Amino acid sequence: MTIRYTNEFLDLLKKQNVKVKKSFKEAIREFSKNPNSPVLQNHNLKREWVGYRSIDITSDYRAIYKEVKLLNDVVIYFTTIGTHKELYKS
Repeated sequence: MTIRYTNEFLDLLKKQNVKVKKSFKEAIREFSKNPNSPVLQNHNLKREWVGYRSIDITSDYRAIYKEVKLLNDVVIYFTTIGTHKELYKS
């Protein structure tokens, strides 16, 4: 498994406070060991996010990613990060 970040994701992450950045770093460490760890609450998304998945960063922050299979590897592209309200507004 290879983890990559879009430029948009990196720009959004830079704007977050220290707590969110630290929590993201811990979540990625856990994700690298076990993407399905119960701590992350990894799940498929619906509606405008069909084909993407989400992991919990804090009680309110989520990171959204897409999984792409390339030859013998799975590439994880983190595309955006934000609060539940920011990401899933209707």
